[in-house]
Parts: sequence; C-alpha cells; structure tokens
Amino acid sequence: MMICGHRIDGATLSVDGTDVDGEEIVGSWTADRPLTAGLATWILDSPSAGWAATGSLAPLTAETDYVLYGWTKDNAWSSSGVSFTLADQDRLTPGMVRYDDVEGDGGGPAITVPVAEFEARACRIHRE
Repeated sequence: MMICGHRIDGATLSVDGTDVDGEEIVGSWTADRPLTAGLATWILDSPSAGWAATGSLAPLTAETDYVLYGWTKDNAWSSSGVSFTLADQDRLTPGMVRYDDVEGDGGGPAITVPVAEFEARACRIHRE
C-alpha cells in the first residue's frame, strides 16, 4: 500500500461487491503506528513486523472477488482499494505489486507491476 500525503492506521480485506453496511470482512490489520508517506507492505496470512492482525484471516476461496483497502481510525481518510481473486494472489511473485490503476478518470483495471514502477506511479495523481 502506498500512502500519499496522508496517514493510514490499518487495512481491511473484505469480499468485494458487498454492501458497506453488511461488509463481509475476511481480515483486518492495525499498524503499530500511523503510517505516513511511503510504501507499506505485509503478508496477508502470517504475522508481519509493524502490523497486528485483529483476528485470523478467513480462508480465501476461488471464484470470490476480494478488495483490500487502508483506513484511518477516525475515518478521516482511506486508500484506494485493490480488487483481486485467489488466482490473482497466487500469480504474484516477490517484487511485484497488484493495484487498481486510478490514473486519468479516477478508475481503471487492476494491474501487476514491479514494486519500483508502483512506487514511481502510485502517488502521481496526488501530485498533479
């Protein structure tokens, strides 16, 4: 997750397309400290330094669309989410990042790129 000019306190993984009020949460993590500008990473299904899981990650299933997004405790800010399936996750390799390309009209398809390209592009829309 790239934090661009604000802060993020945690992240939630939920089933995509569900009603926000009835959101089906699959996993949730809280950062040990508020995250400010820069790249934040962690592994979804195992402990990661700097992150505390609020519970065990529910098993991911094939044919289900998920969305991962960042948030603040006071709901003042949230990150763009990224949609993915279990197959998308399984295709990721070390050094690669999947994210929804939000340049231009504010929405776009999910793409997978090297971390360096993600770092160079992710906050561009906020700098323009």
